[in-house]
Amino acid sequence: MELDTVAAALRESWGADTCSPEDVAAWHPGNPARGQCATTAVVMHDYFGGSLVMGEVLVNGARVDFHWWNRLPDGREVDLTIGQFGPHESVVGGTEVERPTGPTRLDAQYALLAARVKARLAESPPT
Repeated sequence: MELDTVAAALRESWGADTCSPEDVAAWHPGNPARGQCATTAVVMHDYFGGSLVMGEVLVNGARVDFHWWNRLPDGREVDLTIGQFGPHESVVGGTEVERPTGPTRLDAQYALLAARVKARLAESPPT
C-alpha cells in the first residue's frame, strides 16, 4: 500500500465523529485535522508499522495537550495532522510510545476511522 494513498484515505475520512472528544467543539471542515492525531497515527501504524511518537502541545509555554504522529520503519516521520495547529500552538518533543493494547477513550473514534479508511481503500484502484 502506498503512503500517499493511505494518507488521502485518512484525510477524506476525518469528521467530527472521529475527533478526540475534547476537540469536537473546535473541529470544523475548514480544519478537518483538528483532534484527529491519535486515531490517525494508530491507523497509519496499522498499515505501515514503525513507531508511534507523542509530543506536547504548548500555548504560551504551558502544555495544553499531547500530539501524536508516526515514525516509519525506514526512520521517516509522518505527521498527517500537524496542520491542525494555529500560530499560538507549538509542538515540542517527540518520544516513542507503545501502541495502546487495552481499551482507550478513543476506541469508538479509532474503529470508525479505521473502517472508513478501509472502505475508501477498497474503492481505490490499485496503484
